[in-house]
Formats: sequence, structure tokens, C-alpha cells
Amino acid sequence: MRPLRLKRYLLTGLLTFLPLWITWLVFSFVLGLLASIGTPLVNAILNAMSLVAPHLAQALSVRWLLNILALLFTVVGLYLLGWLASRVIGQRMLSAFDTLLERIPLVQTIYGGTKKLMNVLQTRPDQVQRVVLVDFPREGMKVVGFVTRVMREEGSNREMAAVYIPTTPNPTGGYLEVVPVDQLTPTDWTMDQAMAFIISGGAVAPDTLPSLSSSRRAAQTPAPPTSA
Repeated sequence: MRPLRLKRYLLTGLLTFLPLWITWLVFSFVLGLLASIGTPLVNAILNAMSLVAPHLAQALSVRWLLNILALLFTVVGLYLLGWLASRVIGQRMLSAFDTLLERIPLVQTIYGGTKKLMNVLQTRPDQVQRVVLVDFPREGMKVVGFVTRVMREEGSNREMAAVYIPTTPNPTGGYLEVVPVDQLTPTDWTMDQAMAFIISGGAVAPDTLPSLSSSRRAAQTPAPPTSA
């Protein structure tokens, strides 16, 4: 009885710990990324402070404190950037900055492509639902994808969708597939619901999944045999 009880308690403890561990991994990744952005500014301030108040600069040179200061600087900087981007003068400054980056070939390709992707994900498409389900990596298995663009195939003139498929639990990496529009399974999920589903590994999800569209059902239904 004791070995069974020990195994049950260990399994219960593991299942209790896993959500906390995954949450910590995701938050540590995001917070670490944000802190790394503000680290150069914090180091510059400490170097300048060491010339005026070396004892204070040495007292502040603690790793965890530097990370918190870097994170705070980054959050404040992002808030100010968002506030500035919503003003006319800020939009003009960003437009001038974009024009400057367009003159640098490699930088313009990365920056321009990333900015277009962010703009696309923030707006609802006219033709196709943004959040869809795609057969991946084989038929019968579904993954959540985001439609970023709809194109037409030469010759057949059928609509093809560029679908970004993020990975779990880190959605910053993923795959890009070109899928016929009639093979997509549309959903009524919002971007927030889809991201929560991906980051949580499916633990946070709506109660129901969309079924195949009627067009796909019709395409998959075999035609009745013709009589001679």
C-alpha cells in the first residue's frame, strides 16, 4: 500500500508542479528578453555613477537588482514608445526612421518583413479568417495557424494562403506553409485565445473545436458510382 501511495503522491506533486514550471519558463524567457534590452542603459548609468558616487555604484552592482532595473527601464521605454507612436509627431518620427532603414538592404529586409507581419496579425483579413486549423505534419493531425496573406496560384487560379504555424510553448519560432484556402479549417477564435492555447500547450482552450467546412466535406465525399 505504501509504494502505491508514494507513487500517487509523486504523480500528484508532478502534475501540480508542471503548470508552475511551464509558466515560469515562459515568463523567465519574456522577462529575460525584456531585461536584456535595458541592460546596456543600466550599465551606462552605473559607469557614469561610478565617477561621481563609486560606493553607490558598487552597492547597486548586484545581478538581481540590475535585472530589475533593466526590466523597469525597458517597460517604461516601451510605454513611452507606444505613447509617442500614437501622437502625430511620433508617427512622423517613426516614418522618418522607417525611411532611413529602407536604405540599408539587409536591415530593411528583416525590419520591414517583421513589421509587416506584426501589422498583419493585428488586423482582421477580408477574405479568410485569421486563426485557422491546418493539417500538419500529416493529414488527420491539426495545428493552429495564422493566415498572413492570400495569393492566387498560376494556372489553376485557386486561392493559396500563407499560414504561419507557431511552436509551443514559445510562439516566436515556427513554420511557414502555403496551403490551399479550401483546405483550411476556419475558427472563430481571437488572437488572444489562439496565443493562450499555444503557450499553455492546449490547457487553455475553448470547449469546442470547429469542424471541417462544408466545402471540404464535399470535396472529401466520394462521388456516387454512375450506372452504365
